[in-house]
Amino acid sequence: MTTNEEYRNLLRRSLVVTGSCILAVVICYFWVDRSVAFFVYEHHVNTIQVFRWLTYPPPEVQNWSALVLTILIVRRAWGPFLRWQKVLLVACISLIVADDFRISLGDVFGRYWPETWTHDNPSLIGTGTYGFHPFQRGDDIGSFPSGHACRIFGFAGVWMTAMPGSRVVAIVLSAPMLVSLVAMNYHFVSDVIAGSVLGALVAVYATHLARLNKCRASVPVSDSSKSRATRVNALRDV
Repeated sequence: MTTNEEYRNLLRRSLVVTGSCILAVVICYFWVDRSVAFFVYEHHVNTIQVFRWLTYPPPEVQNWSALVLTILIVRRAWGPFLRWQKVLLVACISLIVADDFRISLGDVFGRYWPETWTHDNPSLIGTGTYGFHPFQRGDDIGSFPSGHACRIFGFAGVWMTAMPGSRVVAIVLSAPMLVSLVAMNYHFVSDVIAGSVLGALVAVYATHLARLNKCRASVPVSDSSKSRATRVNALRDV
């Protein structure tokens, strides 16, 4: 398959996923989001501290991404990256890019939050305000898509795509954090769905652009020093 065909197929799959996401968001908007938000509020689910703690890691990972990138850039001066180092580099860049996409889309959609948190922001439970108000900028109307969900999948999605062996660990770590966003009434269900899909799409394109999705060719075993050097190089990424 040529590179152009690969990216055309990727674009087609992305459009299918985006269409499915839009359908899920519409369903949640009319029949799920409000009932879940009121359930969380009425049953005081958001008073469970563990859910609050689970919302801390995504922004912290983003805050430290710049330092990690700097360390990796310096490390590159002493030789090619090991595969996990290149994956970490791409994951950090993917997270940052995904969050930028999320900020732009937040201004485009202008959705109010489930609850009032700061600066008397309008919300479903606080002021009875619900819905999208496109092209209104500000943190008080930036609920959709979820920034936390976008960060989670922008970072974890690279690991799951580039290193399939890490998928179970990534899912086990990511799922509780996604649930906590709804359990704390920080986001509607549809916000989390949209943020997850956005982050995942950015991660998939990042792994393709970095060629991390390609399986490394196996190298035959040989006793010669040349073959040993080749096998070592095969375990590294340029």
